[in-house]
Amino acid sequence: MEFVFLKHHVLFGLVIWATLLPSPGICTGPCSFPAIFNFGDSNSDTGGLSAAFGQAPYPNGETYFHVPSGRFSDGRLVIDFIAEGLGLPHLSAFLDSIGSNFSHGANFATAGSTVIFPNTTISQSGASPISLDVQLLQFSDFHTRSQIYRTKGELFEKSLPKEEYFSQALYTFDIGQNDITAGYKLNWTAEQVKAYLPYVLTQLSNAIKKVYGQGGRSFWIHNTGPLGCLPYVLVRFVTDPAQINKYGCADQINEVAQFFNQRLKEAVIQLKKDLPLAAINYVDVYSVKYTLITQAKKYGFENPLIACCGHGGKYNFDRYAKCGAKKIINGTETLIAKSCDDPTVRINWDGTHFTEAANKWIFQQIVNGSFSDPPNPLKTACRCS
Repeated sequence: MEFVFLKHHVLFGLVIWATLLPSPGICTGPCSFPAIFNFGDSNSDTGGLSAAFGQAPYPNGETYFHVPSGRFSDGRLVIDFIAEGLGLPHLSAFLDSIGSNFSHGANFATAGSTVIFPNTTISQSGASPISLDVQLLQFSDFHTRSQIYRTKGELFEKSLPKEEYFSQALYTFDIGQNDITAGYKLNWTAEQVKAYLPYVLTQLSNAIKKVYGQGGRSFWIHNTGPLGCLPYVLVRFVTDPAQINKYGCADQINEVAQFFNQRLKEAVIQLKKDLPLAAINYVDVYSVKYTLITQAKKYGFENPLIACCGHGGKYNFDRYAKCGAKKIINGTETLIAKSCDDPTVRINWDGTHFTEAANKWIFQQIVNGSFSDPPNPLKTACRCS
């Protein structure tokens, strides 16, 4: 009788102890991320496209950097706030040879990048030739050559990451938006775009596996935002007013974005099974961005669907006169696509991208893990020991 009581007492204690443990995948202590390696498109490009094809013109960069900085925004991007949140410097673009320091990581993203290699030139469609597979090749080459050059003198040693950083780093992904809009540029229906996306996501999963194969263990993966709320998309792809909801967004295009996100989440679940030593964090930036756009006034913003920097039309957006565009007027070169008076209260910067103020707000919502699966804060997004 005494033995039975003791056994039940021990079992009860074990149950209580188990309930006090953190849920699987949730870390309780901070990680030590010495570096970030980023892959993506214009949402996280800190100068890649500008280095390859010419600088994003002023007034890009006006708010924070006060000069063009390679970013398609008036200031910092979410990836910049992620770096700051981890106590790291802003990421230098891999393609940028001027003033770059890669000691704490590198950014392989370029504006216009897709997961799938584009079959058009950048002048034809705006799609960057630096697709995700190219970014992976650049990363692999960077990994190998950085360690060779670290032995060649103090200058290289100070500007390139240590070998152990590659396994300790945070690997961030924010890509897929341009694969969705690529279908609309070909006049595909929503169903045709959806039919194509599983292939895109298979390639994205394979990319993450390749990074894992090179030692990457901590992943922070953003889903795609509400594309149907972007002036660029509303002007170019929406012809039927019936598609527009009460917030001014295109429901059908947002549904395609949500389809992509659901399949991405499923892919991440599978990756967690396939890569048991990895910490893979799926971050729902769609919900954050949609909340900001549809409740702009509540959060201190205004005109959520109107570009701050642009030219003409209902949304202050003209794809032939984008932010920073100039025109010869009366023999003088004149800036016609100007910035708005106060970017700090605006959400959309140039029809496609977000302002620094919006990017900061988005970061503040995701940094504590509220929109992550598992719900790890940024600083605990590594594999739990």
